[in-house]
Amino acid sequence: MQSKSVYKVPNGKLLKIFLDYNEKDNSINEVRITGDFFAYPEEAIEIMEKELRHVTLERKQLLMKIQEIIKKYDIKFIGLNA
Repeated sequence: MQSKSVYKVPNGKLLKIFLDYNEKDNSINEVRITGDFFAYPEEAIEIMEKELRHVTLERKQLLMKIQEIIKKYDIKFIGLNA
């Protein structure tokens, strides 16, 4: 199953998430993150996309995983609130 989400940060940038997920086990097969924001280090988005594969689509678990990735790789976003 595929899904797309577009979010405009108030007074900020645009974030687009393209998601391919497995309905059977409710997990992410693949995610693509795009928008008009900046991320550091340069490979931060690729890292996040890779690390989010196979994560369960459950809000609390997903937020914890995203926070873990940001901390582990010292990712900084410009134009988004992480």
